Amino acid sequence: MRRRILFLSLAIALALIWSCSTKKTGMQHQASAKTDIDRKADSVLRLMTLEEKIGQMNQYNGFWEVTGPAPKDGAAAIKYEHLKKGWVGSMLNVLGTKDVRALQKIAVEETRLHIPVIFGYDVIHGYQTLSPIPLAESASWDLEAIQKSAAIAAEEAASVGVNWTFAPMVDITRDARWGRVMEGAGEDPYLGSKIAYARVKGFQGNDFKNAKTIVACTKHFAAYGFAEAGRDYNTVDMGNETLYNVVFPPFKATVDAGVYTFMNSFNEINGIPSTGSAFLQRDVLKGDWGFNGFVVSDWGSMGEMIAHGQAKDGKEAAEIAANGGSDMDMESSVYVEHLAALVREGKVKESYIDDSARRILKVKFELGLFDDPYKYCNEANEKATVGKKEFHDGVLDMAKKSIVLLKNQNDLLPLKKSGQKIALIGALANDKSSPLGSWRAAAKDGSAVSVLEGMQKYTGNQLVFEKGVDVAVGTPVFGSETKINVTDKSGLDKAVAAAKDADVVVMVLGEIGFQTGEGRSRVDLELPGMQQELLEAVYKANKNIVLVVNSGRPLILNWADANVPAIVEAWQLGTESGNAIAQVLYGDYNPSGKLPMSFPRNVGQLPIYYNHKNTGRPNGGGESVFWSHYGDEKNTPLYPFGYGLSYSRFEYSNIRLSSNTFSGNEEIKVSVDVKNTGKADGKEVVQMYLRDLFGSATRPVRELKGFEMVPLKSGETKTITFKIDKKHIQYYTPKQRWEAEPGDFKVFIGGNSDAPLSADFKYVN
Repeated sequence: MRRRILFLSLAIALALIWSCSTKKTGMQHQASAKTDIDRKADSVLRLMTLEEKIGQMNQYNGFWEVTGPAPKDGAAAIKYEHLKKGWVGSMLNVLGTKDVRALQKIAVEETRLHIPVIFGYDVIHGYQTLSPIPLAESASWDLEAIQKSAAIAAEEAASVGVNWTFAPMVDITRDARWGRVMEGAGEDPYLGSKIAYARVKGFQGNDFKNAKTIVACTKHFAAYGFAEAGRDYNTVDMGNETLYNVVFPPFKATVDAGVYTFMNSFNEINGIPSTGSAFLQRDVLKGDWGFNGFVVSDWGSMGEMIAHGQAKDGKEAAEIAANGGSDMDMESSVYVEHLAALVREGKVKESYIDDSARRILKVKFELGLFDDPYKYCNEANEKATVGKKEFHDGVLDMAKKSIVLLKNQNDLLPLKKSGQKIALIGALANDKSSPLGSWRAAAKDGSAVSVLEGMQKYTGNQLVFEKGVDVAVGTPVFGSETKINVTDKSGLDKAVAAAKDADVVVMVLGEIGFQTGEGRSRVDLELPGMQQELLEAVYKANKNIVLVVNSGRPLILNWADANVPAIVEAWQLGTESGNAIAQVLYGDYNPSGKLPMSFPRNVGQLPIYYNHKNTGRPNGGGESVFWSHYGDEKNTPLYPFGYGLSYSRFEYSNIRLSSNTFSGNEEIKVSVDVKNTGKADGKEVVQMYLRDLFGSATRPVRELKGFEMVPLKSGETKTITFKIDKKHIQYYTPKQRWEAEPGDFKVFIGGNSDAPLSADFKYVN
């Protein structure tokens, strides 16, 4: 009790020094509240030693079983002493209110200044109750649902003591070989920007007054998704035209959304590792964009500048990173070990240290941790919150909206609900872990609803399951994956026999959950293992196949597209995966998803993306080979960006403009009629694309600039109208500024990026 009274007395004294006259912590606070936060942070800063400021810039992974004795030797003992000295500003991968409280107690009761720690975790698509992987969510094109999904993840994570997530990942990527495609929004900067904004709002909410919201972290700044050859951690080489027009927009959107933290990336760009790039972190992010939060390195990326060949040792890495604008060191320890000496040697300005520490302190004030450091440590709330039914309902809704119908020849789908014998084939159909996807460390293995379980809830048909063959195992995560025999054909004959005896065959094929994600790049995007052989063998026995694809990236589905009558891209849909798939297969939910990435015909086409340049030789004449093409494959994707079918059918007609010319701050309107000509009520994502025909720099053949989710009853027609103003036609020009150039433009509207309906207009000064 005496210790507690002493702590409270010190806290009250410090509160008076900090002038904590207000408890406003909302992100929509007025300018006066922002001044209060700045003043509070500055008041604390004035009390700190150089080492304590640098301590705020130091982040450690959970290094000690806090319910056991304190570490007495080794690295853990050093980190423990740093925590007690106030030399740790943040920790990650500490889960559960009991452990978080124990570590926070050391920070606020045993250190000189009682500064609380912020606790981070990779809440990528949920905590324990998982939504679909982010790429799948992006296929919904439903910004409200995506924001709600992030809010669910935030509330569940916050209940266990986490108050900072390392998400959203907003990297644009055009290469499905890259394992981390599953973690982002795909290939398009406009869609990616809208989704990035929604996810930040979902995580952070409108304020931090309650403990249901957490700080978001935009990553990876910048261009990580353009790693050469799709190989994780690889070099990036690009010009400013792509950097500003394609890579930057989603990052800027999160600044506009009020994101509080950024994470830099593993890759180098322009020969400089991003962790040490003053251009990215000081000039663009903190300068041009006015970002007021702080930047954390990716795991160990400061130390990795040695391997990159830019820094000769940890001390030089700390110097480059600090001068480059990285505010917090994640698990390299180079700041806590070297920064103080670098400041005293004059190699790093102390004003840089002050700026970084101030930024970190401000986020802690915004979170309300100075008012209540144990705000996120309510054990009763943890028990009542984790896994609650409301979360399961939410992720089920998100999962259904994420499914994309790729093919439905002869209306094989939806399945009849009675009177049929259905053969369900594929190891993934009875898998309760793979649907969780990658980045699922807090979820329990085997906690997903399998497709088998989902379909068993429909009792009108006779359902028979056969595994067929196993799925190839990807790169292990921390050595946890079990080795299996992917050459075992013993189940193939049983699968074929079941197919012969069935009216309809549902095959669930694809990737296991850990075949995508960080460090899981692949050069072969065909169905892994012997699944293609299984598919072809079953097809010979029964052509009435519905192929359900579980994957974390676009796969090569040429044979299936040419032969299988119905194909459903079901991604890795999280906890409620099987229920979502079953409800779509049986028609209780009409699919409306659209692809956020182009699906290649061959891995040799990669990178492939819809918003490409025209080139000087876009078409061949006669028998000429001297044009931009392959000699052995089409240029086009198998399924284009924005593509997705429905159990409804939608007809587009009558595109028209309110004017063919506009200038200055004027706008024009483009309208189109959309009719549901099918028998089922449904939803269609109506998409608008623009083309700048002639610019001071070459422009893409099309760029998404608007979309709207439109519900249409069977037989109903609606007129959809989009506005076009100069913001829609602006780009980063060779003059190194964003501007709208006068000239000729085309607008296209339709159900995917190949939309044929078009109209012409001009922009004049």
